[in-house]
Amino acid sequence: MNRIDRLLAEMTLEEKIGQLSMLAAGFSVTGPVLGGDTTGDVRTGRAGSLLNVYGPEATRRIQRVAVEESRLAIPLLLGFDAVHGHRTVFPLPIGEAAAFDPDLWEETARASAAQAAADGVKLTFAPMIDIARDPRWGRIAESPGEDPLLASLFGEAKIRGFQGEDLHEAGSVAATAKHFVAYGAANAGRDYASTDLSERTLRETYLPPFVAAVDAGVAAVMPAFSDLAGVPLTADERLIGGWLRGEAGFEGVVISDYNAVAELVVHGVAADPAEAAALALRAGVDIDMMSHCYRDGLPEALDRGLVSLPEIERSVRRVLALKERLGLFETPHAADRPQPGTPSPDALRELAREAAVRSIVLLEHRGDVLPLDARPQRIAMVGPLADARAEMLGCWSGAGDSASAVSFFEGLALARPDCDIRLSPGVGIRDGDESGIAAALDLCAGSDVVLLCLGESRDMSGEAASRSDLDLPGIQRRFAEAVLALGKPMIVLLSAGRPLCVPWLAERADALLMTWFLGHEAGNAVADILTGRRSPTGRLPVSWPRTVGQVPLFYAERPTGRPASAEHYTSKYIDGPTAPLYPFGHGLTYGRFRLGAVVAEPADAREGDMLTVTIELTNEGPLAGEETVFLFVRKPVSRVSRARLEMKGFGKLALASGETGRLTLVLPVEALRFLDAALRPAIEHGAYELLVGPSADRARLVSYWIEVGAA
Repeated sequence: MNRIDRLLAEMTLEEKIGQLSMLAAGFSVTGPVLGGDTTGDVRTGRAGSLLNVYGPEATRRIQRVAVEESRLAIPLLLGFDAVHGHRTVFPLPIGEAAAFDPDLWEETARASAAQAAADGVKLTFAPMIDIARDPRWGRIAESPGEDPLLASLFGEAKIRGFQGEDLHEAGSVAATAKHFVAYGAANAGRDYASTDLSERTLRETYLPPFVAAVDAGVAAVMPAFSDLAGVPLTADERLIGGWLRGEAGFEGVVISDYNAVAELVVHGVAADPAEAAALALRAGVDIDMMSHCYRDGLPEALDRGLVSLPEIERSVRRVLALKERLGLFETPHAADRPQPGTPSPDALRELAREAAVRSIVLLEHRGDVLPLDARPQRIAMVGPLADARAEMLGCWSGAGDSASAVSFFEGLALARPDCDIRLSPGVGIRDGDESGIAAALDLCAGSDVVLLCLGESRDMSGEAASRSDLDLPGIQRRFAEAVLALGKPMIVLLSAGRPLCVPWLAERADALLMTWFLGHEAGNAVADILTGRRSPTGRLPVSWPRTVGQVPLFYAERPTGRPASAEHYTSKYIDGPTAPLYPFGHGLTYGRFRLGAVVAEPADAREGDMLTVTIELTNEGPLAGEETVFLFVRKPVSRVSRARLEMKGFGKLALASGETGRLTLVLPVEALRFLDAALRPAIEHGAYELLVGPSADRARLVSYWIEVGAA
C-alpha cells in the first residue's frame, strides 16, 4: 500500500477535510477575513495548508507542529504570494512583460523561488496570466497584458522558473496559474464584477494562456472570484471539470481564491455553506482558501447527499500527491534544505536592476534631450514620485522591504555626482495641498533640465483598486502644466500599474518614460537609461487609450463592415479618434531603426511546413540600440472573420550606429490554425498576409504574402 492509500485509510473525515482547508497564518491580510492562531488546527489535522507564513523560524515552528504533534504527521503546504519577487522585488508583471524577454521572466521567477524556498515557502500564487484589456481594472498591474501569445509565453517562463526541473529539488516552489478564467474581462473594469463573453472569445483569447500553463506542467490552478455568464468560476463544473481537467488534461491541484467558496452564497448560487462547499468540490476545487466552508460545510453536505466520500477523497489524493511531489514528507522543513542555487544578494540586486532597465518604455523623445548631457548640469527633480522609496515596489510586493529600495532621486544622484541635483515634491500623489508648488517651480526655473516624476501610488493598482478616471490623481495635472509652462527641457517619469490617459502630457514633454513600478532597483535602472549607460528597450504589452471612453481597447479587433472614415455612418467617435495614444508594442530606443526587405519562405507553404521570415534592419541613428520586431498575421478572407492583426512571434536585434543586420523568425504553419464556425481548430487554406514591424501600428508594418495549401 502506498503512502497516500495508507494515509487515506487512517484518516478520519475531519482529517480528510483538513487536507482541503487552507488557513491564513496571520502575517498579512489578503482578503476580508483575518487569519488567527492556526496552531490548534494544525495540531488536530484541521488545516492541511497555510498561507502568509514565511521565514525559516516561523515556517519551521509551524511545520514542526504538523509533523511532530499531529496524529498522522502530514506536513503542511505553505503558500505565499511571490507575484513579482519575494525578498527582492522585481518590476510589476505588466512592467516586466514590457521586456518581451522569456529568458528574463524565467530568471526572475527562479530567483524569487530560491528566496521563497529559503524562507520555507513551497507554493506561490503566481503567475497571473489573465488577459487584461481594460486599464480601469486594477489587477492589470499583475497581468502580462492584452495578448494571448504574450501571456502564454510569460506564464510558461514563470512556471519554468518557479518549478525548475523537479519540484522536489531545493529552490523550487509549486506555481499557481491564475485566475481561471476571463477575470480580466470584468464588467466596467470593476474588480470582482461579473463577466460575460462569447464562447469564441473565451477559447481564442482567455483560455490559451491556461493551455500553455498546463502544458508547462503547472502544479496548481486558481479559479477567479468572478462569474462567467452567471456561473461563478469557483463552482464552474463545465470549465474546471470539463475543460481544465478534461480537454486540457490538468492533473494538479485547484485552489480557490481567498474566501471565494463562501462567496458562492453571495453570488446567489448556493443557499448556505454546505451547498457552497458541495458546488466547489464537485466542480473540482481541491483546496478551500480561508472561507472555512469545506471545514464547516462539507460534513453537512455529505449528510445531505450533496457530495460523496469518494469525491472528497479524490481531492485529498491530489493534495497529498502535490505534497509528495514537493518532497515535503521527506524534508518537511523546506528552509532546512541546502539551497545551492540561491543567488547572492549582489547578484539578486543586479538581476533586479537588469529587469527594471528592460521594463522601462520610452514613449516620447524629442530634441535629443536624452541621454542627459555629459557635462555637469543643474537638474531639478520634482513631483511626488521623485524620492519615494516605498512606492517603487508597487502592489503585491511580497516580503520586500521598502527601506532598501532605490528612489529615482537616489539613483540619479549616485550616477551623476557631478551634477547639481535638487529635489522638491511640489504636490502629493492624491491630496490637494498646493503649498509646495511655488518652491518646486522656483527650483525648476533655475535648472538646466527638469525631471518631472508623476503617477499613481502603489496602492492605486492591484486587487480592489479599479479606477473610473485614468488621468493623474490629485492635483498632479495642474502642477505638471505649471512646470511645463516654464519652457525648460522636460523629462517625465511616469509611475503606475496601468496605462494612464495623458495625451496632454505626451504632446508637451520632451521625453516621456513609462517606469511602471520597477521594484528595488528602480532608481538605479532609471539612472542607467537617463545617463545613456543603457538604451531603452521596453515595449508596451497593452494598448494605451487617449481617453477612458475608448476602453476596453486592444489591437486584435475584428474588422467591421463600416470601418472608421470621414463618412458619418462608420465605426468611430464623433468627439475624438478611435486610434490609441500608443499602440501595442510601442517603444522607442536611442537608436533609429529602418526596416528593409522582408522575405518569408516558402512562399507556397503546406501544412506541416516551417515558415522562415527574414527581416533586414538598419540602425540609422547616432547611438546603438536594440529593436524589437513583431510578427503579425492576417487572413483577409476566411469563413470566420479574423482579427485585423494577430501576433505570432517577436524577436530582438541589437545594432550599433550605422550597422545593418538580419533578424530571422521561425513560424510553424500550425500556428495559423484558428477556430472555424463550429469552434473546431483548423488551418484554412488560401492567402495570408505576414506583417512585421515595431508595433501594432498598421502604418509602420511591412507585409509579405504567402499561400497556404494542404500537405
